Amino acid sequence: MADDENTMDDSNRHTSPFERIKHSDDDGEFWSARELAKVLEYASWQKFCNVVEKAEIACENSGFEVSDHFNRADKVTPKGKHGKYTISDYHLSRYACYLIVQNADPSKRVVALGQAYFAIQTRRQELAQELADKTEDQQRLILRDQVAEANGHLAEVASAAGVITQRDFALFQDHGYRGL
Repeated sequence: MADDENTMDDSNRHTSPFERIKHSDDDGEFWSARELAKVLEYASWQKFCNVVEKAEIACENSGFEVSDHFNRADKVTPKGKHGKYTISDYHLSRYACYLIVQNADPSKRVVALGQAYFAIQTRRQELAQELADKTEDQQRLILRDQVAEANGHLAEVASAAGVITQRDFALFQDHGYRGL
């Protein structure tokens, strides 16, 4: 279930707002459209519903079953002493959230960040799939090249920060390993 705490601990500080509102049940993970609307800074549910409708159209046009990704999840809430009213909501799949963010107002900074988040996550998934399709030896070579490239960048940053001699760099790396 999503983190209900109002305070942000260290592990939560580096979690995306999208991941913080994720819920899970026996059927898997889902997101509340109402919570997503707040994260995307929509003040009006009606305006957000327009975005959801566009996302549903995109889902259908891409060949997916809309009901697999946009599940109505209306809530009955007490009103006054004896009354009740229904609040409309959806339980959204990750794909539905992606479509909503892609169809949301890009002039909002949080929407632009959300679009970047999904682009990065999609690329990570593509890279992971490419790696999974390789043999173990090929995976090792790819990962070795990635580590070598990252170490090169680290050396550049260390040099720019004043780490010049081999001894300084050895100490710099040793402290990095200790930090792990």
